[in-house]
Amino acid sequence: MINLKSSGLINTSKLYCTLPLSTREYEDKFWIDHSKVCGIDEAGRGPLAGPVVAAAVVFPRFFKPNGLLGKLNDSKRLTPKLRESLATAIEQSAMDFSISVIDHLTIDRMNIFQATMLAMNRATESLRTLPDFLMIDGNRFSPNLPIPYRTIVKGDAKVFSIAAASVLAKTCRDRLMREYAGNYPHYGFEKHYGYPTKAHVTAILEHGRCPLHRKSFKLKELGEK
Repeated sequence: MINLKSSGLINTSKLYCTLPLSTREYEDKFWIDHSKVCGIDEAGRGPLAGPVVAAAVVFPRFFKPNGLLGKLNDSKRLTPKLRESLATAIEQSAMDFSISVIDHLTIDRMNIFQATMLAMNRATESLRTLPDFLMIDGNRFSPNLPIPYRTIVKGDAKVFSIAAASVLAKTCRDRLMREYAGNYPHYGFEKHYGYPTKAHVTAILEHGRCPLHRKSFKLKELGEK
């Protein structure tokens, strides 16, 4: 069987054009019994530096995406320029949205999983009106509120509202990391956004950690366990 990706017959950088998300499979099903269905996702669990950011997005009931929103997909599959354009379109089309930022100090204090749960819960709680159903990317969630929810593995590539939350969370975090790059120019935050690339690890080996780095994330290159 031919592997279309490895054969070059599919350009994976253009997947967002061929795999647009709709609201039918998930949102439409949940909208039958719920009026405010909320998608939730995060950005920044894996980086060595900076915050974790979560977004919560509620679209009007039985919303049908069109125009630019027809290109919405998992934020990692989109170009930075398209993500920024989509973020604006999402904010204009959503009935409600909220973004929560949890800093690196809190991550170090409570661990990345708990900090991510805190970000997701705060994003939900900061909506103008509470939703009555949550769809969360991933397989684990620790809710603060008694709202029914469904965790969906790879939800950012399957569920329209979760993909929208993914875009808002990532664009927000990327903007923050570009701002931080001006304060800490040795690390290249504007390029890798704090993720453990070879260039980032090399910069840490040369300059040590800056105040933005997560001390609880250990580096084997530094002999840490």
